[in-house]
Amino acid sequence: MKAAILQMTSGISPAANAEILVTAVRSAAEHGAAMLFTPEMSGLLDRDRARAAQSIVREENDRVLGAVREAAAKAGIWVHLGSLALKGDADRLVNRGFVIDGAGKIRAHYDKLHLFDVDLPNGESWRESAAYAGGEGAVVVDTPLGALGLSICYDVRFPDLFRALSDAGATILSVPAAFTRPTGAAHWHILLRARAIECAAFVIAAAQTGQHEDGRETYGHSLAVDPWGDVLGDMGESVGLGFVDVNPAKVLDVRQRIPVIAHRRSIPAATVVPQ
Repeated sequence: MKAAILQMTSGISPAANAEILVTAVRSAAEHGAAMLFTPEMSGLLDRDRARAAQSIVREENDRVLGAVREAAAKAGIWVHLGSLALKGDADRLVNRGFVIDGAGKIRAHYDKLHLFDVDLPNGESWRESAAYAGGEGAVVVDTPLGALGLSICYDVRFPDLFRALSDAGATILSVPAAFTRPTGAAHWHILLRARAIECAAFVIAAAQTGQHEDGRETYGHSLAVDPWGDVLGDMGESVGLGFVDVNPAKVLDVRQRIPVIAHRRSIPAATVVPQ
């Protein structure tokens, strides 16, 4: 089965971003892809929260989500819309991804569990929790490519989530992202390959890239990794569509050779031995 991966440079206009997404949906279908994967914050990327607030609405009113659902239905292709900024409950926002089927129906959604609150060596400071509420659970959904486990960006640093996804049957792990350039250069490839190897699963990571309208810079390098940890595709820093073949038999082959899922054990709390 063929998967399409969109690497984009989302801006501050949801309408402009929606146009890019709709074009990508149509193009992915024309190239024979069964499913399209898009990055984190596909609909809006704006660190100016006062300005962004003018464009962030509840899920049922989001024009980007509506446009992608309509495009998916017209093209007959599944889409993992990596994430959108949406209004949640109690005046908090959510960073929410969606799996949309070929009829335009939402099959699943996932709210980012781990929020990016960090201070980087280059002086960048991020406090995602200042505006966003974290999600509350892991999500696996059946797709034409197999059982898909959902995550978003910073989640990739927390292997317990990916253990829960693969324990629940996931054979593909999706990691849509907007990685900063410093953290991407240091950790992106290593983390994604590690998650693929320890779960014996495909990893598909659609990423933001380049210089954005709000002044941030993202790392790019959308990746597809197979269950053995081999990189099937690296899109570098250019915007556009990439394609990769996903063979479910590869998961079974790797899990038979090194049965990490079957060998997992519940680990009790560590014993601390005093000096």
